[in-house]
Amino acid sequence: MPWKSNTLLEARSEFVQLALAPNANIQSICRSFNISRQTGYRTLARYRIAGARGLESQSHRPHHTPHRCPGHTEAAVLTVRADHPTWGGRKIAFHLRSVGCAGVPAASTITAVLARHNQLKGTPDPDRFLGLLGQLRKPLSQQDLPASLESHPDLTILVEKLENGRPAERRRALAVVASHSGLRTSVACRILKQSRSSYARSVRLFEEGRAERLFAPRINPHRKFDSEQVKEALFSILHQPPANFGINRTTWKMADLVRALREKGKPACEDVIRAIVKGAGYRWRKARIVLTSNDPDFSQKLQRIRSILADLKGGEAFFSIDEFGPFAVKAQHGRMLIGPGEQHFVAQWQQSKGSIIVTAAIELSTNQVTHFYSRKKNTEEMIRMLAALVAEYRDHTKLYLSWDAASWHVSKRLFEHIDAHNATIGSNGPQIHTAPLPARAQFLNVIESIFSGLARAIIHNSNYGSIDEAKAAIDRYFCERNAHFKGTPRRAGGNLWGKEREPAEFSPSNNCKDPRFG
Repeated sequence: MPWKSNTLLEARSEFVQLALAPNANIQSICRSFNISRQTGYRTLARYRIAGARGLESQSHRPHHTPHRCPGHTEAAVLTVRADHPTWGGRKIAFHLRSVGCAGVPAASTITAVLARHNQLKGTPDPDRFLGLLGQLRKPLSQQDLPASLESHPDLTILVEKLENGRPAERRRALAVVASHSGLRTSVACRILKQSRSSYARSVRLFEEGRAERLFAPRINPHRKFDSEQVKEALFSILHQPPANFGINRTTWKMADLVRALREKGKPACEDVIRAIVKGAGYRWRKARIVLTSNDPDFSQKLQRIRSILADLKGGEAFFSIDEFGPFAVKAQHGRMLIGPGEQHFVAQWQQSKGSIIVTAAIELSTNQVTHFYSRKKNTEEMIRMLAALVAEYRDHTKLYLSWDAASWHVSKRLFEHIDAHNATIGSNGPQIHTAPLPARAQFLNVIESIFSGLARAIIHNSNYGSIDEAKAAIDRYFCERNAHFKGTPRRAGGNLWGKEREPAEFSPSNNCKDPRFG
């Protein structure tokens, strides 16, 4: 029996009588009387305090005059309602205030205005929506959906997601259908067994970005393994021996990395560390991938290189030097696109057409590569590189040479040659200084990044007919790369050199030596 079917006093008395019965369901009784739970509990509270006379006194209170809305505001309310047929009093009031409308009435007044103009939505039928849920296992037609969705451009997508979508997509689509069916949020959430926040998010996303935004994968923007600060902190730790952090071990383990990151102010769990390391291309199962230097002077050598680069002046140049190879000139394996039904084979045993060693140096401030071909890796080739750099950069005052701890890079004869050059050159050419990398720290050598891009671009999947043909391809690669960075001095580009795994710049968190292309 609804609240208004009998006189007000009789309806309240009957409500109280039913609500005071043993095992009474207040919520169900309020629904049958078409009142809210707050009204029902308030009526019961007044009865308990004042008895039946409290109900009698309420029936004799004078009725309030209906709320009035200024004419211009009433027109604005009806205009907003026409643009947004599903909005109620609260949303319309919020919208009018947000656009700066003066004298915006209360939400209840706006609801009264809508009622006077027959603009209120009819009472939605939950049974019809439940019937729609039951039809989802059968072929669903667009006519089964609410009329407000009939002309929507994404109607086909909604129907497809309702029939064949994943459970999460079906829940989102059902929330949109329930909203357009006119169901109250509380009723829709109860039927769909969704939280209010999830339901409201689905409805909002569909209104803002339609089906594309509603069904887009949801990615947490604050994932720690995507944080560049955490990555830099992790690799700067990995590239040092554990002894630098007071850990009595020769190699890192997960628990130690977690502790070291926490002490550095960038806490991360083991799963985050695994994701970062795996995403960077490392596989700790393979012994050939070395992440850690065992040089006891790691920090001092690293700090010297960083201070040189930070104070590099005009007329000074810093070079990263190393050798690539020897690699055989034959059919090489690698990743490539193949057509359907095709297979790409490379013979395990082949007749080599010869081998090549590339000796190269990259100047970090201009990103220019100087290279030549060597027959061996020895001190003579390092002296040859020194002469080539002095001739090419004769207008500079100082050249810094940085390389790893290979024996021919730190030989006594090489340093004697450098001392003799500095003593005889005077002010007629550049002075030579060395800035060696820590031992077993090839991953800090910037030229390794260039070699990785070279291998991926023109060595892998190659089958050059001769040594000269392979050398011509390498020469063209470095020539095009140098020309690009002369005209565009920045670390970007979608050309071959854009395939380099790390930027051609010195950073203690870089791993320039890619184990897949080295």
